[in-house]
Amino acid sequence: MMSRSYTNLLDLASGNFQAMGLTREKKRLPRVMTVPGVISELDDDQANSVNSDVPSSVIQERIIIVANQLPVKAKPRPDNKGWSFSWDEDSLLLQLKDGLPDDMEVIYVGSLKIDVDSSEQDDVSQLLLDKFKCVPAFLPADVLSKFYHGFCKQHLWPLFHYMLPFSANHGGRFDRSLWEAYVAANKIFSQKVIEVLNPEDDYVWIHDYHLMVLPTFLRRRFNRLRMGFFLHSPFPSSEIYRTLPVREEILKALLNSDLIGFHTFDYARHFLSCCSRMLGLEYQSKRGYIGLEYYGRTVGIKIMPVGIHMGQIESVLRLPDKEWRVGELKQQFEGKTVLLGVDDMDIFKGVNLKLLAMEQMLKQHPKWQGRAVLVQIANPARGRGKDLEEIQAEIGESCKRINETFGQPGYEPVVFIDKPVSLSERIAYYTIAECVVVTAVRDGLNLTPYEYIVCRQGIAESESSSESVTPKKSMLVVSEFIGCSPSLSGAIRVNPWNIEATAEAMDEAISMNDGEKQLRHEKHHRYVSTHDVAYWARSFFQDMERTCKDHFRRRCWGTGLGFGFRVVALDPNFRKLSTEHIVSMYHRSKNRAILLDYDGTVMPQTSINKTPSSEVISIINSLCADVNNTVFVVSGRGRDSLGKWFSPCEKLGIAAEHGYFMRWSANKDWETCGQGGDFGWMEMAEPVMKLYTESTDGSCIETKESALVWHHRDADPGFGCTQAKEMLEHLESVLANEPVAVKSGQFIVEVKPQGVSKGLVAEKIFTSMAERGKQADFVLCIGDDRSDEDMFEIIGSAISSGVLSSSTSVFACTVGQKPSKAKYYLDDTSEVVNMLDALAEASETEPSAEAGPDGSP
Repeated sequence: MMSRSYTNLLDLASGNFQAMGLTREKKRLPRVMTVPGVISELDDDQANSVNSDVPSSVIQERIIIVANQLPVKAKPRPDNKGWSFSWDEDSLLLQLKDGLPDDMEVIYVGSLKIDVDSSEQDDVSQLLLDKFKCVPAFLPADVLSKFYHGFCKQHLWPLFHYMLPFSANHGGRFDRSLWEAYVAANKIFSQKVIEVLNPEDDYVWIHDYHLMVLPTFLRRRFNRLRMGFFLHSPFPSSEIYRTLPVREEILKALLNSDLIGFHTFDYARHFLSCCSRMLGLEYQSKRGYIGLEYYGRTVGIKIMPVGIHMGQIESVLRLPDKEWRVGELKQQFEGKTVLLGVDDMDIFKGVNLKLLAMEQMLKQHPKWQGRAVLVQIANPARGRGKDLEEIQAEIGESCKRINETFGQPGYEPVVFIDKPVSLSERIAYYTIAECVVVTAVRDGLNLTPYEYIVCRQGIAESESSSESVTPKKSMLVVSEFIGCSPSLSGAIRVNPWNIEATAEAMDEAISMNDGEKQLRHEKHHRYVSTHDVAYWARSFFQDMERTCKDHFRRRCWGTGLGFGFRVVALDPNFRKLSTEHIVSMYHRSKNRAILLDYDGTVMPQTSINKTPSSEVISIINSLCADVNNTVFVVSGRGRDSLGKWFSPCEKLGIAAEHGYFMRWSANKDWETCGQGGDFGWMEMAEPVMKLYTESTDGSCIETKESALVWHHRDADPGFGCTQAKEMLEHLESVLANEPVAVKSGQFIVEVKPQGVSKGLVAEKIFTSMAERGKQADFVLCIGDDRSDEDMFEIIGSAISSGVLSSSTSVFACTVGQKPSKAKYYLDDTSEVVNMLDALAEASETEPSAEAGPDGSP
């Protein structure tokens, strides 16, 4: 039985789906080859091949495009024996090929819209692979229903469109079995990708919310796989997204991609906010590119709305049938002003809001009665359910009421077309419409306005002389909640929930003078014609290349179970500190300097009780007892706290408040290392900090003898960071002429005297040892945050200046796998303590460790 705990999804990630009724496939497709050669089958039980350095025999670059459905259409053969397939020219997946390099091979992986009998699946698979380079994923009926109509349409689609399941009848409660089916379906897709994948050479581009956990399945098998993901729906605000019970699983799965794309900055901003609030990840913007640092990998964030396929629309505009249909429509609506709506039959498209706005316009502006017509084309519904049935009934009632109220002989104010409309017929309606109205309450992008603009422009080669000389014009009324709205600056943007305002916007659009309509049309057409689907695909692929360029330079390995899996990517020179190696070098050395940070190094950051454990005290005492060791705790904490906590360690040196106070052992006096003792600047800095503390819930001020620290760890993550940046600038301005340094750190802003840093403490210790004729031949320096980087940095300059010998064994070590000036890392405080314990045991076995001076100068 499948585990119901999703903290560790070991079964799910390893493909153990017996509970879903899935069995292993009997036959697998051969990998697609572009040159003669043999690539062994990658068996599900085979060990990971992620570290393979064997060069690929594939010469031609390839991209594997994965989506829920393949870009092909299918129909039964006339004799009902098998299927006939053709390209789906309307599919975005097919159109995006225009933006990829000409010599790039494109392979598609996805499901079919038809139900293929199991006995025919092998033949269909081979046919699609040979003729279309498509690899079909066949989902069992029970998985398909729960995956698509269940989790995708009942949970993700409503949630991503800001609809919460407040009751069982409104949206539906979260159903764990639907999530299991979603994971199972993604697993099947991953198997199909693996069948044709050359991991060292291929790119993989995954599309939309149906496959959001697919990146984890692929990344588990191939650590260096070059992989992008594009979300074609909205991404909701963190307040909405956080209600999803599997929120972290999906976020972490997406972060296994190298590049994540969104239509608008709003959607990207919401995703980044979720990463910040739930995973503690902060994004960085560098030279125009946004990136998230995730375990040593930089996950790129791409913001680029999809465009339309200009060639497809222009080819239809040249069709004779189109000219005939336009003539018929012009005759049908002669003397009328046509407003047009083209929407899927969906609860989020706001079709009824549009009808109500039309009704309001006719009431408020009677001049349009008998003249204005709203033609509403409703494409067939993709989903199903009670909500959809209710909205269909409401639309029908509205159409009937408006036509009965305002209709006249030969005039219907609303023409509702509730049937599939061909592309040529849709383009004909675009061509005759004076204005297109889009009132979706939430939509990923919506290409209807783009298509309308191109159709109104027509084609330069048109044989119609009147069309070639008549200035082009178009008008748009669009919801501010759709993805294309930001790119259409000449459109009239509306809040579709405000019926009166939408009605006024519709009146303004069709009443506007022709000159203004022409200018707006020209502006829109310049954008739409240059930002087509090829431009979008080319831009995304180029960013994916840039993001993945260092894949094979870094050392990578996978860690974590289930959807907690992630790839750790590190610089080749950055490696985990080996206890055996450091103990070996420890034995060989005679003069050792050991510098330890406290919080986050020997004491977990999350611990409420900050007093060191008896184990830590015992280890430090053992290290201090070795006459060859100079041991220091170098911390930002105050000297009173550190002195009290480490009072049992009489031979331990302590540097408090980042080195402003320093003591070589318990029987020595504290030394002051800063510039002077004038702290008048505190009276200037403290009021500023109090101002921000009062307005930032969860923040506090820590007053030290030499410094002031503002903490915002417990504040709202986003607001706390914003306030910290504001405070930093405020304090820098106020204290510009004071002998202090203002710095930001991990959830802190600190003001301290100039010339105080952990790096200077390290330099002082090394210098003192050298002056006493005991130049350090072993240096261990461990810390976890930005202030400790000063210590790591000073080691290099100490070697250059001769304070340390070039033969000194240096172990600069950070806690946690993250970018650092240190060359080593340990994962957490427990590993630090275990390593120090090993050194303490090594000291106890040395004869020289029995007795000796305290090591002070």
